[in-house]
Amino acid sequence: MNAPDAFVDDMLEGLCAAYPSLRQDGPGGRVIRTQHALRRDKVGVVSGGGSGHLPLFTGYVGRGLLDACAIGDVFAGPSVEACAAAIRAADGGRGVLRLYGNYGGDRMNFDLAGDLLEAEGIRTTTVLGSDDIASASPAESGKRRGVAGILYAYKLAGAMADRGADLDEVTRIAAKAVSHARTIGCALSPCQIPGAAAPTFTLGDDEIEMGMGIHGEPGIWRAALRPADAIADEMVERLLGDPAQVRSHRISVIVNSLGATPLEELFILYRRIKAQFAAADIDVVHSLVGRWVTSMEMAGVSLSLLYLDDELEPLLTAPCDCPFWKV
Repeated sequence: MNAPDAFVDDMLEGLCAAYPSLRQDGPGGRVIRTQHALRRDKVGVVSGGGSGHLPLFTGYVGRGLLDACAIGDVFAGPSVEACAAAIRAADGGRGVLRLYGNYGGDRMNFDLAGDLLEAEGIRTTTVLGSDDIASASPAESGKRRGVAGILYAYKLAGAMADRGADLDEVTRIAAKAVSHARTIGCALSPCQIPGAAAPTFTLGDDEIEMGMGIHGEPGIWRAALRPADAIADEMVERLLGDPAQVRSHRISVIVNSLGATPLEELFILYRRIKAQFAAADIDVVHSLVGRWVTSMEMAGVSLSLLYLDDELEPLLTAPCDCPFWKV
């Protein structure tokens, strides 16, 4: 880096330089929006959160996904002003869905921005990503954090908006995506915020922590390193053991590197994960393996699943085009 205080702004400038489909907007350039003209007949979809998680959040701005995104400092939510600017940038006259993770700062600032813009005549709705099963019990699922499973809500809501659906329908499908998604993570090493004197947490070289959050939030257990197959088995078991209103025998999965874990290790996990789902009579019909939601240079992995049905599957395979996800 050049300087800790310049980390995010330098990154955003480089992101837009590398991907001309994106451009900076809003106060301090802390809104990323699409370069193409806004469709006036389409519901807008916006998200936002702290930096340090690329490709989340700004990397998923594009056709069939997000229309705009507000971004904050590393692991810090975007400002009220940036949230409001993102909503304005996505408003084509048919309302805007605010779709972001279930974190206190993000909720507060997006809610304040929504209140401001309702006074300007922009109708907004909210859906919170809450797929992290390690962060709260099923009985308190409303307290769960949003992690990699929010990508499914981006994709399905973006596809529904592209179809010309109204705001209520786009909101409904985003909420359905969240209710059908589950995620569990596992960390092997910490990351360090630019300018911080120490890593966000400590974890021994021979240790692993199941259920740790993407900001280093405490997990379910910490123990000595285990073989990849044992980790994959437990992650699948925990996801399938979490109650769901609707289960199906067709799913999509995301095997996601938290930053430092290489693709080779993800594929070692995926071979076992797919086999374990097959043993449970569940067919993985769609998979994403790679860096989708990271935590700076944290080593570790998350596994997400989405239960599919006849409504969700066509939306998942509908066209989209952003720097990090093309269908």
